[in-house]
Amino acid sequence: MIPLQPVRGTHDLLPEDFRNQKSVADLACKISELYGFQEMTPPVFELSEVFDRTLGETSDVVTKEMYSFKDRGGDVITLRPEFTAGIARAFLTNGLTQQIPVKFFSRGPVFRHERPQKGRFRQFHQINVEVIGSPSPVTDIEVIALGAHILEELGLSDDINLKLNTLGDLDSRLYYRTKLTEYLLPFQNELSKDSQLRLRRNPLRIFDSKDSGDQKILHEAPLLKDYLNDISCKFFDDVCAGLSELGIAYHIDTRLVRGLDYYTHTAFEFVTSNLGAQGTVMAGGRYDGLIKAMSGKVVPGIGWAAGIERLAIMRGSVDAPSRLISVIPINPNLEKDALKLTKKLRDNGIAADIGYTGNMKKRMARANKLGSPFCVIIGEDELTRDNILLRNMKTGEQVEVPLAKLKEHLACQFS
Repeated sequence: MIPLQPVRGTHDLLPEDFRNQKSVADLACKISELYGFQEMTPPVFELSEVFDRTLGETSDVVTKEMYSFKDRGGDVITLRPEFTAGIARAFLTNGLTQQIPVKFFSRGPVFRHERPQKGRFRQFHQINVEVIGSPSPVTDIEVIALGAHILEELGLSDDINLKLNTLGDLDSRLYYRTKLTEYLLPFQNELSKDSQLRLRRNPLRIFDSKDSGDQKILHEAPLLKDYLNDISCKFFDDVCAGLSELGIAYHIDTRLVRGLDYYTHTAFEFVTSNLGAQGTVMAGGRYDGLIKAMSGKVVPGIGWAAGIERLAIMRGSVDAPSRLISVIPINPNLEKDALKLTKKLRDNGIAADIGYTGNMKKRMARANKLGSPFCVIIGEDELTRDNILLRNMKTGEQVEVPLAKLKEHLACQFS
């Protein structure tokens, strides 16, 4: 019989990987709280319309990558490919317009049917932040600063650079889109098939093309920065000045764009060269038109997302100092005593493991494998005195400790 395998593009998060990824997400959440963000999460699946409306019919996510299906009630459902659309929907559904600005931190799995690569899977995990309801460039500065702070605390700042650009306001963007289309039309038949489809409906997305022919054509294309109005220039200048004031280094990349029309003003990516061709570890931007596309209401927003797997790969393994106490009876007759003591330890907030079976040698080996700093050894002679033996697994030292003072003794050892 052929052993069952996980679906291609998925992987089992065994304890070490889970610990490493949880450490990244927990740290990000903790730092986000310093900036006033509150944790929330939308459902892991939504009506497909939530993503169709917001990601755009021509986006790769919608046309190639979404996991969509019809449920038993006949609704077309999609596993979330990203957080922003679901959070924007939650903002509207729960009537949060009276609480703006709202600042949300989220984490969890997302799903995209794409080619698996290093640090990229079909089920992967993201940390995500969104600020909904603030039109101020100060918000953009703080959102980017939060991302930089998290990367710094993860010890990754030296390997990551911030790329920054402006998409301008809607007027600037629409004017530029006209000029870009005029430039590209003579090259229409030379563009890749995907770019030909984007030309009429979403020409800015052609900048995302990896096709060498497309990139050659784009080399002389007009740049959005040359079509910004005064309002857009002032907004971007304020963002750049604020980042400089905070000591956050950045590089302006005039070809960094977002293809969908609801994106405005600031676009940014934190990138590395340590993960091969797919070097973006955190990306975001301002989306002042997103909620309008969903509901007709004009509510500004900005946010970013980062892949937890990628951050964990770059950070490497984290130490996991264990406080798990192993309880070992010297012989089978003392199993019940071991069970009662294990329960007492847990009732007092002390993590404890009992090895279930095996002689003392095997149970000591298990304790070593678990990384237990101490073993509580239960012997008949010690129990007659209401004592146990406490063994330091690092030094091998054993001391006899009264059962009544075991919790206090362990607290001193861990202090």
